[in-house]
Amino acid sequence: MVSWGEETSLDVEYAHAMAPGARLVLLETPVAETEGTAGFPQIVTAEIWAIEHVDPSVISQSFGATEGTFPSASSILGLRSAYELAKKDDVTVLAATGDDGSTDFSSVSGTTLFTSRAVDWPGTDPLVTAVGGLQLHLSRNGSRLLPDNVWNDTNLYGTPSAGSGGVSSVFARPAFQASVAGIVGSRRGVPDVSLSASQDGGAIVYQSFPGGSTGFAVIGGTSEATPLFAGIVAIADQVAGKHLGWLDADLYRLGSDHAAGIIDVTVGSNTVTFQQDGHTVTVPGYEAVPGYDLASGLGTVNATLLARELKAMNG
Repeated sequence: MVSWGEETSLDVEYAHAMAPGARLVLLETPVAETEGTAGFPQIVTAEIWAIEHVDPSVISQSFGATEGTFPSASSILGLRSAYELAKKDDVTVLAATGDDGSTDFSSVSGTTLFTSRAVDWPGTDPLVTAVGGLQLHLSRNGSRLLPDNVWNDTNLYGTPSAGSGGVSSVFARPAFQASVAGIVGSRRGVPDVSLSASQDGGAIVYQSFPGGSTGFAVIGGTSEATPLFAGIVAIADQVAGKHLGWLDADLYRLGSDHAAGIIDVTVGSNTVTFQQDGHTVTVPGYEAVPGYDLASGLGTVNATLLARELKAMNG
């Protein structure tokens, strides 16, 4: 509960930081999500309840489980009802891609990693917008000192600590990714967009809950990037005067049109190297390149311009 308390504090405070006028509704479920199906049935139930009773414009999810830890692809497909309802009811659904670069956990204990490329669901779901991680280089007044790069602190911490990205083993390439078929091949690729996630410049979060330390802490990861983007979506909805709903097709169209609201990221990689079972393991990741890539997605966003562009597309 303590670790999820940290996640909850980060999510609520940084959605609020981006959209201070937004109404925030926190959903809590009784079973922790680790890997595989675990707590997902309760999460799906809670999200369906929220869609039916709260009328949210955007759902932010700072969690995921490695596709390879589910019993089968069908076990994932059986958990999509909340996202199907969200699309029908014009609710935007976001999910963090994860914080382990090109790999992810292969065990519920969170101590063993896949030694080959792996990605998380629900980020890989085509009904969800997957949010990856960047490192920003800002002055005290918020001006960029250097271009953003793919977040990768693995060398700093000695364990995978990078924005996750890659291709799904469950979902085929959706129609909205036809323009990037040369990158993703025949599979669904993630992330879609990326925002701030590095510990260097991370979120300053105030925590005060039983079992945890009280005070400010610096927290990073795609669990930071996702509520940041959720706040942007809430503002874009306000600008548009309605719920924009499922965003993926619009985002890729804007990317193909080189719209000013989408900012390309061309620096960095999510390759990770770590020690496991007495061996040094390197899982090759993906490089940021001009255009879409499996390290940063379409890139990051200029929120002001993106909100205007989404309004124009959905007028």
